[in-house]
Amino acid sequence: MKKATLVLGASLKEDRYSNIVIHRLKEKNQNVFAFGMQEGTIAGVPVDVQLKKYSNIDTVTLYLNPMRQEALYGYIIDLQPRRVIFNPGTENDVFAKLLQEKGIECEVACTLVLLATQQY
Repeated sequence: MKKATLVLGASLKEDRYSNIVIHRLKEKNQNVFAFGMQEGTIAGVPVDVQLKKYSNIDTVTLYLNPMRQEALYGYIIDLQPRRVIFNPGTENDVFAKLLQEKGIECEVACTLVLLATQQY
């Protein structure tokens, strides 16, 4: 099965970066899952409002501020992604240290820029 990206903090609002990144990932034929506060669909991707045990998650890209991330530390670590991307405004040194201790790569970067520059 193809590895996937999980967008945490997905917004149904079309002007939000989390929404735009889902569109861009789908344009690049990436397998995408999304979790947000409001149920709906973005670019054909259902936005889950309940945390699920996804499998084959390669990348978790965060669109949640550090305070909201705290409740998800264990959940994200249990997914065993290869990497977690801290998008602008989501930087979290405490969580990054925990992830690195578990062998999970951390990147402080903009997923949209990574996609646009072929670095994703």
